[in-house]
Amino acid sequence: MVKIFSIFVVLVGLMNGVSFANDDGGLLWDDSIGNISIGMPEIEVEKVLGSPSKRGKEKLWGADGAYHQTMEYKDSGISVGMVSEKKKGKKLVESLRVKSPCRLATKRGILIGSTREEVSAAYKDVWNKEDSERFGGFVAGSIYGGLIFNFTDGRVNEIFLGAAAE
Repeated sequence: MVKIFSIFVVLVGLMNGVSFANDDGGLLWDDSIGNISIGMPEIEVEKVLGSPSKRGKEKLWGADGAYHQTMEYKDSGISVGMVSEKKKGKKLVESLRVKSPCRLATKRGILIGSTREEVSAAYKDVWNKEDSERFGGFVAGSIYGGLIFNFTDGRVNEIFLGAAAE
């Protein structure tokens, strides 16, 4: 719960122009998938990706007191998690998940279809061995904020940017 609250505080701070230190090697805030990054306003996401094919319902989470919504771009293999302080409020990106047929790459050049070796070479400086062993895949940063790469037959089949645990 502390991590979710921390992320919410950071996102609220971003709305107000405040910057925060990172405990994930900077990946949560410094990396992106394509031109989509954590903290990006909804209007900017739609400028890049267009209107989503599906917009989930806004849900109030008791853990952080914020409203969460998912924007799906099914034909592109992109799912964007959004968060806001209040219902129908200004939304910011809190997470991003991509799978095939998405062709967007991380800042370090990893995309769907990249090999495990390419991921290891690109993110070796921020590899979280413990989280990777415990949860599978390749965790860069941490499960509390960073990138998670999942594989099928040694190739990336999904990339997640955000906080995967509280």
